[in-house]
Amino acid sequence: MALQYLAQAFGAVLTPMNMGVLLLSTFAGLIMGMLPGLSATMAVALLTGLTYSLSSTSAIISLIGVYVGAISGGCQAAVLLNIPGTPASAATALDGFPLANRGKGGLAIFLATTSSCIGTLISVICVLTLTPLLTKVSLQFGSWEFFLLSLFGVIICGNLTSNGNAVKGWISGVIGLLVAQVGLDQLDAYPRFSYGNVNIMAGLALIPIMIGLFGFPEIIKAFKKTETHVLEFSPFKLKEGFGVLKNHIVELIRSSFIGVGVGIIPGVGEDVGGWLSYWASKSTSKHPETFGDGETAGVVSAEAGNNACIGGAIIPILSLAVPGSAPAAVLLAAFMMHGYRPGPLLMNESPEFLYQICVDLFLAALAMWLLAQVVSKFSVKILGVKKEILMPVIYVLCVVGSFVINHIMFDVKVMFVFGIIGFFLSAAEFPAAPFLLGVILGSMTDSNLRRALTISEGSFMPMLQRPISVIFLIAIVVLILSQFHVFDRLKKRKANG
Repeated sequence: MALQYLAQAFGAVLTPMNMGVLLLSTFAGLIMGMLPGLSATMAVALLTGLTYSLSSTSAIISLIGVYVGAISGGCQAAVLLNIPGTPASAATALDGFPLANRGKGGLAIFLATTSSCIGTLISVICVLTLTPLLTKVSLQFGSWEFFLLSLFGVIICGNLTSNGNAVKGWISGVIGLLVAQVGLDQLDAYPRFSYGNVNIMAGLALIPIMIGLFGFPEIIKAFKKTETHVLEFSPFKLKEGFGVLKNHIVELIRSSFIGVGVGIIPGVGEDVGGWLSYWASKSTSKHPETFGDGETAGVVSAEAGNNACIGGAIIPILSLAVPGSAPAAVLLAAFMMHGYRPGPLLMNESPEFLYQICVDLFLAALAMWLLAQVVSKFSVKILGVKKEILMPVIYVLCVVGSFVINHIMFDVKVMFVFGIIGFFLSAAEFPAAPFLLGVILGSMTDSNLRRALTISEGSFMPMLQRPISVIFLIAIVVLILSQFHVFDRLKKRKANG
């Protein structure tokens, strides 16, 4: 029966009309992902309305295509400009941009897009085979687990991006968590730190903050007198790119499974998948000091992890009708709009839908890879443009990207303010990535902690009585102690004693 459903799904997609829809939507997703300000969530949301008049099969194909394209497209801006096109690509910028500065922008983009493709393909296998198992695990996550998971993500990000000074990374992440508290809280809808301003009461939008943190420092640096040469890029051969991937096959597979595991946890998202995958590769590397300085394994891990989250995020949609990420939430609404009822009864009512989604994901990943290779031939030429010419254009794109979120000038002001903050953070060598992740996870951290404390009447004891919570607590403590070299000192004492 499964083979029959797969054959039907391939037959439905491989028609001229639907193949055209797939290629066009994936290309649109790539472009929207490349432009800072147009997130994957926005890409799926914008396309959802346009698919209303399409058949359900064509509509689902287009939505999956734009989702895969948008998450993958963010890596190009991250590599070439050090401005992540989407929050999911923030980890990619750590090593992708230094590679581009060394003339290997083409190689970095090839590694990123190929890893994205493979990560998505591996996630398809997981959607088909691991849905029941992973669903049971996700059901074990309560408020305490979500709180500790978000805290764990910020601490990991601080460790990875701080160049040996983890405290600076943690401070940056905590500031991000505090910024996320601005606006109406999710439990009581009480305005916090808004000071009567209606725009602030609605909360600070993520995209303007992201654009400001990552875009402004690059724009300002471009006008310093220290850099007078034009960056160049050297062409690479596909054989070289596949050779590098072959050397990182372990990181590629591990990151893909991490991404799927993160994606299935509701509300976490692709950005956390990228960071956790990056952390796993750095922490197991024989040369962790090379990460952040153009390490190809960093690019491979981050992109495989964030794209594998796509399949992971779809698993709870199909089995529980609970989205695993923000774009997946829009996707769930689109499924319902087109007459599908995701949830526990899906396999009884529409068993063919699971196989249709898997085939759509499979072909969208291949389409994304082919289109990305063509697009990169042109996008990589950005490196050949003088920064004094390029950066004013980037500034205009930053302003437009901030404005189009809500069509209000307040978001442009937010982008400008956080651009100045990002510049001073960069000057003081405080990493921007933990700040951004703190903003992303702040709402989840706050609401889950308060919900858990409300249920336990202010007691922290339930946190210590839940096995998954204890695992997260131990991991957080170990990470913190390792940065203060506690274990190294204990080893020396043991050796001397």
